[in-house]
Amino acid sequence: MTERVSPVCYCPPPSAGERRELIHVDCASHIYPDGSIGIHQMCFRVLEGEIVALCGPNGSGKSTLIEHINGLLRPSEGKIVVNGCSVGSSQAADLWKEVGIVFQRSDDQLFAPTVLDDVMFGPLNLGMEEGQARTEALAALETVGAEGLDTRLPNYLSGGEKRLVAIAGILAMHPKIIAFDEPTSDLDPVHSAKIEEIVRKLRDVYGISIVLATHDLDLAARLADRVCLVRKGSICAEGSPADIFYNETLISNTGLLPPAVVRIYRSYCKSKGLTADKRPLDAAGLIEAISNS
Repeated sequence: MTERVSPVCYCPPPSAGERRELIHVDCASHIYPDGSIGIHQMCFRVLEGEIVALCGPNGSGKSTLIEHINGLLRPSEGKIVVNGCSVGSSQAADLWKEVGIVFQRSDDQLFAPTVLDDVMFGPLNLGMEEGQARTEALAALETVGAEGLDTRLPNYLSGGEKRLVAIAGILAMHPKIIAFDEPTSDLDPVHSAKIEEIVRKLRDVYGISIVLATHDLDLAARLADRVCLVRKGSICAEGSPADIFYNETLISNTGLLPPAVVRIYRSYCKSKGLTADKRPLDAAGLIEAISNS
């Protein structure tokens, strides 16, 4: 029998003064044709202009959830609403216009003869005329710092360059939400840092809500406004990065390691006989916490 976890089964509506809710997943489950469980009683939400990190080990259900909010998959039970449109309704086929996915393998998204053709593909499918689609594609490439790649062949790009082009292809369609599946996996440190910078820019400058599916808690600690821990197809806890990542029991039960900054700070406090009460999440915060201890 498949082990189940105790999911967070209630997804409350936004409170007074809270930003608008763009995604609402209400006790959704998905069973694959072979009988395996993708997600189980999943409750999840995304608000306007926030970065939400879905953190869990491989196989926990993060990617399955992302494919549901984009309409690629439909729940076996439960309800998913994206910007007022219910997945499974007649409008569900258009959810890709609202939620773009940047997949873990960039090669799964790149198929056109040139980079520019690839980034233009989405806008053309939205019904834009070729001239407008070209303008949107070039602007998107510039936004991600890949403006010099427009005439290149996707197959000959580096892994980091492919990831930038994949992001540009989604951005050119002006979605309200972009979901990233392990956005920095297999990338060198320079391109990983660039992806982080782009994610922040998408939220802060363009107001795009971001969903990060990752088992890299260091990345989530630096970027996320809110963290949801995923285990065996369900969200078992959610909260601020500090609340989640400094809860040793939660992180251990999810099968993950705390972010490096958390481990270093705890080790420092233990060596000095101090209480780890500052809860830094990045290098700057760690230096400040140690300096003021």
